[in-house]
Amino acid sequence: MTLLDVENLWVKFPTRQGIFEAVRGVSFTLGKERLGIVGESGSGKSMTGRAILRLIRKPGIVEANHIRLHETDLMKLTEVEMRKVRGQRISMVMQDPKFSLNPVMTIGDQIMEAYLLHNNTSKAQARAKSIEMLNAVSIRDAERVMRAYPHEMSGGMGQRIMIAMMLIPDPEILIADEPTSALDVSVQRQVLDIMDALVKERGMGLIFISHDLNLVSEFCDRVLIMYSGRIVEVCDADKLHQAQHPYTRGLLNSLPRLDAPRKRLEVLQRDDNWAKADSVSGAV
Repeated sequence: MTLLDVENLWVKFPTRQGIFEAVRGVSFTLGKERLGIVGESGSGKSMTGRAILRLIRKPGIVEANHIRLHETDLMKLTEVEMRKVRGQRISMVMQDPKFSLNPVMTIGDQIMEAYLLHNNTSKAQARAKSIEMLNAVSIRDAERVMRAYPHEMSGGMGQRIMIAMMLIPDPEILIADEPTSALDVSVQRQVLDIMDALVKERGMGLIFISHDLNLVSEFCDRVLIMYSGRIVEVCDADKLHQAQHPYTRGLLNSLPRLDAPRKRLEVLQRDDNWAKADSVSGAV
């Protein structure tokens, strides 16, 4: 079942030197699966996620043949209609919770606000639902956390709180932008396990944006590799280390491996031809 269908997505920014194309002709589909998007910083991963929710601020320009959520083309919706999609049908976990959470509101008020915005219910019910979601993401002493402020939370707790806030409206799709990049390895695994369990239980689609190829190959079902705003290769996550595109091979060879230690890691060699429209390998 296809939840999301993106066809020919472009994100452009006017500059003094001309039009800068951050995302160039990206097309993919998302079902009830974990879809990874990987690439270097600046490859267009986060811009793709933001463009799906039409969060690109002016003078940025978003163009696409369609961004279809089931039968609804998000490109044709008004801003008022898009507000009903954001959070309720598609949620996005930003990269750093310290900048995503409001520093002058308690965590409880922020999670309850996310729920009350999309549900006609009482504050008591919203509070009970918020505590339930905090427990679901393995937050200890949820009652205390509800009364706390963001600065009182560690990075791992802040990330889990953001996941709880984004999942409380029960969306169909979750876009996670580098959700574990600021966490240590043990907390990273906890957060991934929580996201994995919630996605499976709710039958959601997950877009997992990351620069960590090893993490994506273990966690996701399919992977899109982006370079310079384009998708250059698509493959099954468990076959990522068998990828054939020279850019993907270069990314893999630049990573240290315990099972194949080397004195010197390879330096990634880039080719402008990789970013051309006919360079994609693998079926989208």
